[in-house]
Amino acid sequence: MPDVLLSRYDFLPRFYRLASVSVFSNMMVPLAGLVDIAFLGHLQDIRHLAGVILGTILFDYLYRVLKFMRSSTNTLTAYAVGLDEPKAVLLAGLRSGLIALIVSLLILLLQYPIQKFGFFLLSGSPDIEASGVDYFYGRIWGAPAVLLNFVLFGWFLGREKNGVVLLMSIVGNGSNVLLDYLMIVKWGWESAGAGLATALSQYLALIIGLIGVALSIEWQALPAAVSEIFDWVSLKETFALKSNILIRYVSLISAYSIFTNLSAVMGTNILAENGLLLQIAFLSQFAVQGVGMTIQTLTGNFKSKGNGQQMMPLLTVSMLAALAIALVFAFVSIIFPEQVFGLLTNHQEVNDSITIYTIWLLPVLAITAIAFILEGYFIGLKEGTSLRNAVLMAFFVGFIPLAIAAWYFQNNHLLWATIVSYMTTIMIALALKLPQTLNHQNLEKQKSLANS
Repeated sequence: MPDVLLSRYDFLPRFYRLASVSVFSNMMVPLAGLVDIAFLGHLQDIRHLAGVILGTILFDYLYRVLKFMRSSTNTLTAYAVGLDEPKAVLLAGLRSGLIALIVSLLILLLQYPIQKFGFFLLSGSPDIEASGVDYFYGRIWGAPAVLLNFVLFGWFLGREKNGVVLLMSIVGNGSNVLLDYLMIVKWGWESAGAGLATALSQYLALIIGLIGVALSIEWQALPAAVSEIFDWVSLKETFALKSNILIRYVSLISAYSIFTNLSAVMGTNILAENGLLLQIAFLSQFAVQGVGMTIQTLTGNFKSKGNGQQMMPLLTVSMLAALAIALVFAFVSIIFPEQVFGLLTNHQEVNDSITIYTIWLLPVLAITAIAFILEGYFIGLKEGTSLRNAVLMAFFVGFIPLAIAAWYFQNNHLLWATIVSYMTTIMIALALKLPQTLNHQNLEKQKSLANS
């Protein structure tokens, strides 16, 4: 029995190696926004801070919605690696890269209507909006790099090429801090400089990723892979998985966008306070999603190899790791609010009142951690339909009614309860489906053993 138990957990070295890199690399986008906010939060005029918070929410919507390309690329690549098919591994990256290029070019072409529509939804005073628009036009030109980096992260993690992902993240984050300092502090470009610095840092990370591609692909399989990029049957499967994951991201970011919009309606100070709390929440959630990426990779790999007996141990380890990350972020923010939020802004009126709401980070981060791990597991299984149904139920049943109540009563505590309700609904919906998937994996394993 101990030997059987040991064999079920023999993936642990792979898990921790992948998770540590995934957590760090996945924090690249929120760290970019957080660094921008930290530099601008120490300028004398608070409108730059509030404006970039609005702009950051808009980019979080755009880029987190489009992160379906990273998740789907990761799953498809992990499946191909498990089946030991080099051509399929290349196709997973090439098809996703082509989609990323097309979508990013559309974003650049439609940047003006995106900006107008986005800031129309995100309410703010004219001076705050003007600062946010400057940030938007500085950062939007990084869209091709951001989307291609998503694909490369998913592709490299699906192949368990941790070193390339780590190097891309270090270059991207390190250069963003340096460029922010130059453009905001030294050159005084304020919001526009913050956006431009973030965009340039993404291109530097992309260069590292493309070098990694050139050094790691099996060149002899490339001509055959290129000739099959537009195979309709395979494209249909790719689009089906991507579309369901896309709905997941649209639902999530729509909830946070409505949350931010209602915060702005409640006043500039509430917007600033909730925006700063959201930065901590996003940092935690992106870190947790790094563990979610790991469970996607290993679930896809285990399923393609018929290792169904390792699914439950993988879920258990992933859940514990995600909860540990979330609780650290929550407790540090609750116990040391002055130190944590003092790093982000020196506006005392914001720091004095933000402590009223920090307690909400505990349920929000803990429940989100569980929900995200379950989502990663279902994505890894290619169970996109179950995921789609869960997030739609969470948005329309768990979130919208409470959001209406929060708007009606103008109550910020009730507004934070909407996020808790949203994540709880996802957690319950997917947990109810969990036994069915585990039983299915065990049946497949038994059939495989019987056939052999």
